[in-house]
Amino acid sequence: MEKLAVLELNESFLRVSIYKVSNGRMQLILDKSQRFDLGKEIEAEELIKPKTRNELLNVIKIYRKLIETYKATKIVAVASKVLLSARNYKGFVDEVYNNTAMTIQILSDEEFLKAVYSSVVNSIDNSKGFFAYVGADFTGIVKYNRRTMLASQIVPYGIDNILKDENGSARSIDEMQKLMTTELGKIEILKEVDQESNFVGCGDAFIAFGKIAKKIARYPLDIDNNYEVSKEVMGKTYDFVKGIDSEKIGKIKGIDFIDSAKIISSLAIVKAVYQASQSSVIAVSSANLRSGVAIANVVVPSQAQFSDLLSNSLDNVYEFYKDENSINEYVYQMALILFKQLKVMHKLPRFYVKPLRIAAYLYDCGKIINYNNMEKHGFDVILNSGICGATHKELLVAGFVCMCQNLDNLSLNEWIRYKDILNDEDLDAVRKLGVILNLARALNASRKPIITDIICDILGDSIIVKTVVEGNAEFEIMEAMKIAGDYKKVFKKSLQII
Repeated sequence: MEKLAVLELNESFLRVSIYKVSNGRMQLILDKSQRFDLGKEIEAEELIKPKTRNELLNVIKIYRKLIETYKATKIVAVASKVLLSARNYKGFVDEVYNNTAMTIQILSDEEFLKAVYSSVVNSIDNSKGFFAYVGADFTGIVKYNRRTMLASQIVPYGIDNILKDENGSARSIDEMQKLMTTELGKIEILKEVDQESNFVGCGDAFIAFGKIAKKIARYPLDIDNNYEVSKEVMGKTYDFVKGIDSEKIGKIKGIDFIDSAKIISSLAIVKAVYQASQSSVIAVSSANLRSGVAIANVVVPSQAQFSDLLSNSLDNVYEFYKDENSINEYVYQMALILFKQLKVMHKLPRFYVKPLRIAAYLYDCGKIINYNNMEKHGFDVILNSGICGATHKELLVAGFVCMCQNLDNLSLNEWIRYKDILNDEDLDAVRKLGVILNLARALNASRKPIITDIICDILGDSIIVKTVVEGNAEFEIMEAMKIAGDYKKVFKKSLQII
């Protein structure tokens, strides 16, 4: 198993991320950052001051030692174009190389957006639409279709450089929003947006906005990626930030910005983008430059990477907890067969196929926390593994399905926490799907694909499951019949397996 390190230097931070890499999959195992107001300093002096230069170099050396400790076999170092504005940037880049053997690649806005885009399309399952990235000194708008960038344009304002006007006077949140709206009106590709277009927002501004929006909406899940913000919540969030003083804004928990002014400028830009998008909903993506660079440097077969985002994401999670006895693919296939065969019994709509796919493929993921009652622990793993290609509701339902492999795990007190996302139909569904998943697991008890198919016959108050086998399925049938009690409790019919 190899390791990949990505170092990023931008206007505000020096960051390092380290990933485990296996079979074209990757998992983040370290993420560290140190704040440097490099953008302000270069803008004022057109230089990297000796003090800042020495501090940066010292931290880069520390990060280089971390990279060595983690035995990363490949290092990619990138910087935003702000570095080019410093007259002494070449000397700094040479000094970094001489002390750490790392070559810093300075990205243009277009190269920056391309890398971020690679991360965006691997974080949210929108095959066609637009995304906006808000940086420190620019905002990028990208049009894409079938995971290909069709066009991109730049607005020369971001979180930092929109804060003050040409005279150095601070702009109000409304002034910033109005200015950004005017600038976005000049973007030709935004004229192609309509109410049916998918729109995604990424970057620290959208992440901060999403965190505040979730607090205001009392959203029960702490998941940043693919949080969908409605027009109503957008308005409430903007009005909330606009109506409180800067000291309170700076104390909002969970926001990375130290400077409350940057939270205000973020909201102003996000609102302007929201209005320009004409969308009723914008999805927030947790995509970032480092993950985009990492994806570009991890060899993934194109078919596996681009055909199905959810399958690719599940494979990515599975790659790092599976062992030599894992049978998740067999359980997954059997669960889908059971879902189809028992359609007359469960009567669930197609929406529940995706949650079942997630829960079945990761049916035993809870064992990475504790083998005992892994089904219950699986709920937390599914919600916190960064699975992409599914909505928050689909992830939540999948977590409960995994939990309901043991029906005794389901607590109504826990369920009520998510009442704004889930409904009574979902409660019925997770119980039924939990039993189906447990049955799929039992029908693979020998950890070999002995049962290749099933045929279900419904006879009055009973259902007979006829197995198609390649070998002796006595153990599988014995284990599956242990679920007959739960099956009758949920489906109101007796279960017989032959």
